[in-house]
Amino acid sequence: MHKRRTIIRDISWLAFNRRVLQEAADDAVPLKERIRFLGIFSNNLDEFFRVRVAALKKMIDLGNKARMHLELDPGSILEEIQEKVLSQQIEFERVWNEILKELKKQKINLVTDKKLNVAQQKFVLEYFNEEVRSHIVPLMIESINGFPVLNDKSIYLACRLSKKDKSIAQKFALVSIPARQLSRFLILPSKNEEQFIILLEDVIRYCLPNIFSFFGYDQFSAHTIKVTRDAEIDIDNDVSTSLIQKIEKGLKNRKKGKPVRFVYDRDIDPSLLMYLVKRLGLSHKENLVPGARIHNFKDFINFPEAVFQQKNHRKKPFTHPALRFANSVTNVVLDKDVMLHFPYHSYNSVIDLLREAAIDPDVISIKITCYRLASRSKVINAITNAVRNGKQVTVVLEIRARFDEEANLEWKKILEEAGVKVLLGVPEFKVHVKLCLIKKRVNNVTTHYGFVSTGNVNERTALAYGDHCLLTSNRNIMADVNRIFTYLELPKTRLQYLKACKTLIVSPVSMRKQFSALINREIKNAENKKPASIILKINSLSDELLIDKLHHAAKSGVEIKLIIRGICCMFTENKKFKKEIQAISIIDEYLEHARVMIFHNGGKEKVFISSADWMVRNIDHRIEAACPILEETMRQEIKDLMQIQLQDNVKARILDNDLSNQYVNPRNKSKVRSQVETYNYLYRKLSTHFFEPLFNAPV
Repeated sequence: MHKRRTIIRDISWLAFNRRVLQEAADDAVPLKERIRFLGIFSNNLDEFFRVRVAALKKMIDLGNKARMHLELDPGSILEEIQEKVLSQQIEFERVWNEILKELKKQKINLVTDKKLNVAQQKFVLEYFNEEVRSHIVPLMIESINGFPVLNDKSIYLACRLSKKDKSIAQKFALVSIPARQLSRFLILPSKNEEQFIILLEDVIRYCLPNIFSFFGYDQFSAHTIKVTRDAEIDIDNDVSTSLIQKIEKGLKNRKKGKPVRFVYDRDIDPSLLMYLVKRLGLSHKENLVPGARIHNFKDFINFPEAVFQQKNHRKKPFTHPALRFANSVTNVVLDKDVMLHFPYHSYNSVIDLLREAAIDPDVISIKITCYRLASRSKVINAITNAVRNGKQVTVVLEIRARFDEEANLEWKKILEEAGVKVLLGVPEFKVHVKLCLIKKRVNNVTTHYGFVSTGNVNERTALAYGDHCLLTSNRNIMADVNRIFTYLELPKTRLQYLKACKTLIVSPVSMRKQFSALINREIKNAENKKPASIILKINSLSDELLIDKLHHAAKSGVEIKLIIRGICCMFTENKKFKKEIQAISIIDEYLEHARVMIFHNGGKEKVFISSADWMVRNIDHRIEAACPILEETMRQEIKDLMQIQLQDNVKARILDNDLSNQYVNPRNKSKVRSQVETYNYLYRKLSTHFFEPLFNAPV
């Protein structure tokens, strides 16, 4: 029996990122997608170090206080993290070398500065002089008293400059790679079918003599380095300082955060490495990670598609059948609920709903929550247009959305200049709920409609994230949405409006209590030999109190099925469980982001979609909502989609106690790839106006 009640969260997260790496290793995945998964893996790991590793290092400073919360010494957790990260790094490099060979077979060559032919050399030099040179500011680091603060989102060339005859002493320099201003990839000219790509850092490597020759040097070596910093923003309690000022101060401090990882090319000159480690103030206890030649692999998410013969294979989203031939999305939603499933259904329906509201003379106001917006947001275009048409528009903008703080501060300025009323969330709680409330008045009769969603109001991520969005004018649901917005506008009312919600389950006031009660109902039914089951689809499961409830339920004979993309801290295998828990994680082309909860409830099933994962932060420290699906055909549709995912035997991995990430065994059954089957299931509904369930077995 395990001594710990739950699996260590950070170790479970590394197991999740290992599943991302499995996708990159799968030769059945298209080559461009394999490269993209390597980029996602790299980006995930960066954020893990910036947030979780940084937090563990702070806990070490707290000593025994931290051990009380973690049950384990944070130092031992860091050691396990280091071991697993180095193991995954070895696998990463193996996969990348395999992909390089596959690229070569497709006549796509990633070349270095040492492998250029004469024509390519000329092209690279011209490109450097015309496009790159103006972005280059070399730092002669030995001449600088205070070592420059290295941006943790950037990579640098650490350069050693010397002269063959040793008439000049060697020097060290740093060159920042301007990957934000320029593409990381340069496609080189070619006279045949072969494609050649050079990385921006190799363009700069090739042109080092042009940068440093006037110093008199004739020998140059350069290796890539990268620093990852503590990215947590500490909000001080100075009441005289506004939240915006605190966030802005935090963003400035983030750039100077304590280094938590230093990654370097293992072929770097040892004297230069020691110099950098010393000047950066790193000790050997820090996470010094020797790596290969290429760092910041996250940029490879945008590896140039033009070089591939096989172009984008993704199927395009389609309009929901209820809206396909409708003259107005609004009229349909006022008549009946519509459930959108992204990225299969088009997000244009949401944009159209907002556009129609913006120009409808009977619409009085629009209220919407925004957590992460697209860089060129059509949502923002629609609601600013509503202001121009005389509507009252309120946007609840969460400026503490991690790594989107700067973007959201910029959106605040844009929205306020357009005349939008901007609310910056609530001091005590992050606003993570995804809601829209549109108020319409016809002949002195007021109607509310809008949506409740599991995902962000972001048309860009809606192309790649699996989410559910309920377009509705249901009076009970919209009454609660209205109560939540009233609270967000008047947070000093001390949660009374949230507590008044009767249909939505809202955190932090009722979510823990109500979901615990629903689990208890299943436990009671199982103990009374009645049918009892729970299906839970979320991104992360780490809340220990809810995990304890699920353990109790499994021991009581409740049938439990879990679909968890990321962190799963629950031990899913136990001899005391009366029924074996089915627990899987699906990693595929689209990011599984939706949250769904289904409780048998004595035959009167309760089906919810939610913005909240089952983590302490979501349940107790955020404004979240779980929305019941009340319409029967819609409930069946959600159940069907869950059954499709539970039958996945291509992209599903088993979530066992050992975090082994074993794929579900097909056992001679026909292959079910749930994202493909989901598309087919929803697409079939375009050609029929009646509901036809795929699965008749009880859930």
